[in-house]
Amino acid sequence: MKTLLSILIFISILSGCSTTRPFDVSKIDSSIDATSQESRVRFLIIHFTALNQTQSLQVLSQQSVSSHYLVGDDQPSTVYRLVNENRMAHHAGISSWKNFTQLNTSSIGIEIVNLGYQDSLSGRQYQSFPQHQIDAVITLVKDIVERHKIKPENILGHAEIAPQRKPDPGPLFPWKQLADAGLIPWPNEEEVIRQKIIYEQELPDIVWFQKKLSAIGYATPQTGMWDQETRNVLIAFQTRYRPNLFDGMPDAQTSALLDIVSRNATQK
Repeated sequence: MKTLLSILIFISILSGCSTTRPFDVSKIDSSIDATSQESRVRFLIIHFTALNQTQSLQVLSQQSVSSHYLVGDDQPSTVYRLVNENRMAHHAGISSWKNFTQLNTSSIGIEIVNLGYQDSLSGRQYQSFPQHQIDAVITLVKDIVERHKIKPENILGHAEIAPQRKPDPGPLFPWKQLADAGLIPWPNEEEVIRQKIIYEQELPDIVWFQKKLSAIGYATPQTGMWDQETRNVLIAFQTRYRPNLFDGMPDAQTSALLDIVSRNATQK
């Protein structure tokens, strides 16, 4: 009798379990919003596509590479949203800045329709950006930065987060216009002139250059040797701050710029 009673109780329990309704995700209560939160987006990365507009749209929407936004070169520039900002786009690749790596996970990517460069007997020739396109980029950057509270020092070019393999957005991208728009920091010109005079007397050694570049955020070898990897990083720095000469060679003006930019970076 006891055995039969136990079986009946067990069946009753099972019957009760089978009538339990599963959790309904549509009923999640979203009425309370925690005050301790922030956007997962820390960086904004700017690229050129090295393709025309039709090709850019096709590659960025149908292949393994993607970007959150594409700014066209038509007039006025059409801005395409290709990936929702709450999802990861595949635009940065192997990348780093300061203590962060694999920046796809923490960035928004902006691709700009631009043919990039052509190599010729007279050297590498980059394509310029029409002003209406830059105006569209600045407007877009302002909107993204405001919504995600991205720090000015985290608005970067692809070359800066991947200096060993990428040149974009290139020396003709007008970073100074972004600075004038209040989006990124920029070294004071008078201070650069004063520091340049000092460094014209004697240039720092290679260790100094490597440490300064690293302090800013560039992934820089700390070998004490003037290797190609270090030169590539310096090219990325010069391309942004002194685009009229980006040969990757240390000189007084580069030293002055590097001193001031790194000093400002470490004070934040």
